[in-house]
Amino acid sequence: MTRDGPEHTVRLPDGGESAAASVLENVVDPVVAVADGTVTYANAAAVDMFGLPAEPAGVDASVLGTYWEHLERELVETAVGTVRTVGIEDEPYDARIHRGAESATITFDDDGGQPSSDSRVKDRAINEAPVGVAITDPSLEDNPLVYVNEAFERVTGYPNEAVVGQNCRFLQGPESDEAAITQMRDAVDAERPVTVEVENYRRDGSMFWNEVTLAPVRDDDGDVTHFVGFQNDVTDRKRAELEVVRRRRELEDVLERVEGLVEDVTAIVAGSRTRSDLERGVCERIGEEPTYASARIDERNPGTGALERRASAGTDPESASAGEADVLDALERDSHRVETNGGVMTGTFALTYDGIEYGALTVTAREGATIDDHETVVLAALARAVASGVNARETSRILEADTVVAVELDLTDETVTPLVVAERTGGTLEYHESVRRIDDETASLYTVYGVGWDDLEAAVAGLEGVSVRPVVERDEEILVELETDGEGLVEWLSKRGALTREVDARDGTARVRIDLPQSANVRRLVEALEERHPGTDVVSFTQHERAGDTRGEVAARLEASLTDRQLTALQRAHLGGYFEWPRPTTGEELAASMDISRPTFHEHLRSAEAKLCRALFDE
Repeated sequence: MTRDGPEHTVRLPDGGESAAASVLENVVDPVVAVADGTVTYANAAAVDMFGLPAEPAGVDASVLGTYWEHLERELVETAVGTVRTVGIEDEPYDARIHRGAESATITFDDDGGQPSSDSRVKDRAINEAPVGVAITDPSLEDNPLVYVNEAFERVTGYPNEAVVGQNCRFLQGPESDEAAITQMRDAVDAERPVTVEVENYRRDGSMFWNEVTLAPVRDDDGDVTHFVGFQNDVTDRKRAELEVVRRRRELEDVLERVEGLVEDVTAIVAGSRTRSDLERGVCERIGEEPTYASARIDERNPGTGALERRASAGTDPESASAGEADVLDALERDSHRVETNGGVMTGTFALTYDGIEYGALTVTAREGATIDDHETVVLAALARAVASGVNARETSRILEADTVVAVELDLTDETVTPLVVAERTGGTLEYHESVRRIDDETASLYTVYGVGWDDLEAAVAGLEGVSVRPVVERDEEILVELETDGEGLVEWLSKRGALTREVDARDGTARVRIDLPQSANVRRLVEALEERHPGTDVVSFTQHERAGDTRGEVAARLEASLTDRQLTALQRAHLGGYFEWPRPTTGEELAASMDISRPTFHEHLRSAEAKLCRALFDE
C-alpha cells in the first residue's frame, strides 16, 4: 500500500500490505481496489455486496455490475492524488474514489440510501465547466498536472491520459510570449493568483490565444497544496483587438505619408491660374510620391464618349494605369474603384463637382505597394478638391475669354421657377441679374409685367420652396426678388461656366440666352440642361469676339472693388428707378428692401457712386 493522496490507495495485498488489508476487513463500508480494469482487493463487505469469490484478486472489475459501468470512466477522469465522490444513479451507494498513480481504491458509502449531492454537484461543476480546468500538484517534481476537465480537452485537444503527470508548458510554442510565461512562473513561485493572455498551441499544432488564470489552493493551515488553472479560448476577441491595433497603425502610417501630399495638392488647386496648370500640377505631384508609379487625368468626350487625356505624369502612365473600361465605370457611378491588374493596384476616382463631370483621376501604385481603404478615402477627398478647383477655373473663364459663344434656348419644363410663376399669373417675367442678399443668400431680380402685387403674391404662395419679395412697384411693372430653396436655373448655369444674359418667361416658354467661353464644352452643357429640364430646345449658336477693354471688363473690375452691400445698394437704386425723375421709389423703401436703415443705405450708395466715378474718370 502506498501513500498517494489524502487516504491510502490499496494495491494487491502481500507482505507489508497485509496489515492494512486486515484493517480494511473491519471496515463496514464495501471497499474495492482496482488496477487496469481488474479487482486487486475487496473487503468482506464488498465480497458480500457483489457476490465476489473469497479470493477476489484478479477478477475482472465488470463483476461490480452497473457500478463499474459508471466508475470505469470516472476513474480515468479522476486526478492522481485526489479523492472524489461519485453518485451512482438509481443505486443506494455513492462511490468515493481514491486515485493513485497505478491503482485506485473505491469505497461504497451507504448514506442512508441518499447520494452525497454536495460533492456530486461540485464534481459536475468542475467536469462540465465551459472553460478548461486543470489542477497541478506543486509537491511533485516539476509541478505536474494531476487533473484536467473535458473543456480542457476541447480547448487544447489533449485528453486527460495524455497530459496528467506533465508540466503544462507543453502548451507553449514558438510564438508564446516569454513575458507572459515569466509572469505565470513568478506568480506560482510567489503563491499568488495571476491572469495572462498567451499564445498556446493545440495538440494538432494550431495556435490559439489562451486567457489563463492561475490560483493557489490552500489547506486549513494556509499551505498551498495545489494550483488550479482556468483556460479560456479568447482567439476571436484577441484577433479582433489586434486587427483594430493593426488598422490604427496602418491609418497612422497612411496619414503620416500622405500629409505632405494633401498639403501640396491643396496648394496646387488654390494657386493654379488655369485648369490645365491645375491638372498638370496635381499629376506631377502625385507621380513624385514614392508609393505611386503614375497619375493621369482623362476626360470623356461628350460627342464620342471616348476618353481624352488631359494630363499625366510618372513612370509609364499609359501601360500601368487602369483601362478605359475602369475609368468609364467610375464616371458612370460617379464614384471610385480600386483594382489589381497583373499584381499592380490602380485607383480611379471620378472628378465631379455638384453633379458636373470633369473627368477622372487615375493613380497607379508601384509594384508591391497597396492602395488600402484608408488611402482610398484620402485620394477620394483629393479628387473632390481637384474637381472643385477645376469648376472654379471653368466658371471664371467667361470673364477672361476673348471669344464667347452666345446660346439661345427655349425651356418649357414646369420646374423652371420663373416659367411657373408666369403661367400662374398670366404675366411676363424678365431676368435682370442675381444679387447676394445681406443674409448671404442669393436671389434673382426679375421685372414682372402685367400682374399686380396681390395676384403675384397669391400665385407664389402656392409654390413650395419659392418666395418673392417686392423691391419697387410701378404702375405696370414690379421689380422683385425671386428665390428658391434649391438651386435655381441661373445659379446652376453659373456653376457650369455660363453667364446668363437673359431669361424671358411668357406664354408657356422661357427664352434663355447665355454666354460661354469658346473653349467650353457647349454640347455637354446643353445635354446636361436637357437632362435637368426635359423639352429644352436650342434656338441658335452665335460666336463673337470681345473688343479690348470691354464694358464687361470695366464692370468686372468695378464690381470687384465694391463691397456686397455697396453693390446691392447700387443695383437696387438703378433697377428701382432711384436715379430717374420723378423717382418712382424712395431711399427709405430701398433701404427697407435690404433690411437696413435709410442712412446706412445712403452711405453704401454714395460709396458705390464714388467708386463708379473713379472707374470712369480716373486714369
